[in-house]
Amino acid sequence: MMRRPLPWRYRLLLAVLAGLVAAAASHGRWPGPLDDAVFDRYTSRWTYPPDPSLLIIAIDEASLRQIGPWPWPRSVHARLLDRLTDAGSGRVLLDLPFSGQDRHPGADAQLAAAIARNGQVVLPVLAVPARADRLAEERLPIARVTASAAALGHAEIQLDADGVARGMFLHAGTGSAHWPALGLALADPSARVQGLPTAEDHPAPGQWVRDGYLRLRYAGPPGSVPQVAYVDVLEGRVAPARLHGQRVVVGPTAPGLAPPLLTPTRRDAPMSSTEYHANVASMLLQSRTLRVMAPIAQHALGVLLVMLCVSGLCGGRAATMLAIGVGLPLPLLLSWSLLRGANLWWAPCATLVTALIATALWAVWRIASGRRGADVDTVTGLANRPRFELALQQETCVADRDCRPLSLVRVELDHGSGHEDRPGSQPGAPLPMAVARLIAAHARRPRDTAARLGHVGFAMLLPDTPPGGARQVVEDLIADVRRLPWVDAAGTARTTVSIGVYCRVPGPKVPADAFLSGAEAALRQAKANGGDGYVLEAG
Repeated sequence: MMRRPLPWRYRLLLAVLAGLVAAAASHGRWPGPLDDAVFDRYTSRWTYPPDPSLLIIAIDEASLRQIGPWPWPRSVHARLLDRLTDAGSGRVLLDLPFSGQDRHPGADAQLAAAIARNGQVVLPVLAVPARADRLAEERLPIARVTASAAALGHAEIQLDADGVARGMFLHAGTGSAHWPALGLALADPSARVQGLPTAEDHPAPGQWVRDGYLRLRYAGPPGSVPQVAYVDVLEGRVAPARLHGQRVVVGPTAPGLAPPLLTPTRRDAPMSSTEYHANVASMLLQSRTLRVMAPIAQHALGVLLVMLCVSGLCGGRAATMLAIGVGLPLPLLLSWSLLRGANLWWAPCATLVTALIATALWAVWRIASGRRGADVDTVTGLANRPRFELALQQETCVADRDCRPLSLVRVELDHGSGHEDRPGSQPGAPLPMAVARLIAAHARRPRDTAARLGHVGFAMLLPDTPPGGARQVVEDLIADVRRLPWVDAAGTARTTVSIGVYCRVPGPKVPADAFLSGAEAALRQAKANGGDGYVLEAG
């Protein structure tokens, strides 16, 4: 028999409850690690050729061996900048800290002069996080060097809880987000790139403020952006044509000098901050930014998908199969499609986990209801014949042990009562259902059993009920049936039942089968008497 769907009001209630759970999970980012794992899976191999205008001048191990131990005098960087100026390079990002005075006299002046001659140098602003005894602060290069720079940019690298760099803030600063990211300053600080607004309207003084969040799409694993060694450029071993017009990122890549960064591309090969900034610039130059869906839209989409899934689970068989076969994988497919088709990241796991939990609860409920349904008549909700016969055996043993009376009542609708037992009549028609509800209402005690034994045949098992009590129950039932608002085709009320009652104290001579056969015999006698009445056999 096909499973009937829940009424719409219950389906809507369950769908709304599941939607609220999904909204709470999405707002609280409860499955955040799962979302990050999905994002890594989607983007780890989604690479692209880096922008051809980018070049990294790497402070690598070979450069350290030939030039000397770190830190180098700033006059060395001045010589490198002059090489780039002579070659006609484009913007130059010096991913190096210049916040203190150089220990070599005159080195700062040489660097400032070289920066001024180049005219396109971008310098980093370091973020010093707040501590218990001090506020957050911006650490700029020394004034002499800063005055000659073409632009400044914040050097903060946003790391997730697991230490992976998946996103960035386009702007940040103390008190307000006024510094562009280094990659943005290198690419085009005037570009109108939109990120997710995150800055507070009125931040506290001295607070480090970030704004314009984006997810990163890396050009590839570490080593994807072209590199040349610092010492090779310094010594003139790189042709000027290789440097002409290039956006250059100068920074450390040697192990121990460059802090390693984990990225979604490869967990076993850390990336240097220098290459990170180059990847940001490449992404911005080629308009490959990955926007993040606004929180309200994120929550609303998840709630909608969960509500549709739960509504389908509570529907008929076709709706349930559609909810499981389509509704469960849909969040992952939709997230992938939005990312690849619209460069928009929607975190799917709050929706997916809620839908999976709802499906698991639905499966448990279906198994439990299926077990209960093995003992229940699916049309009327009363006990079925196997359950009734088991109850009869159990109550017969109890009554025999306690020497207490047991009454069995057989009930059938009379012919001509608006629903005859003939071909074409429906077992779920309104009148038999109404009679079934009345029988269940009169078998009201915890141990009483109401059952459906046939097309229009019912039974009641009344433990610890003497003949007088059984008579009262039967007479009340007959009176209630007569009051049912049922009219036949001729316009005459015809709702009547015939009832047979068998009441005994069980014993060796009165087994369980005797109760059912005795009640059947009394029922036949009631029908022979014209119906609309009862016959009680007591002893």
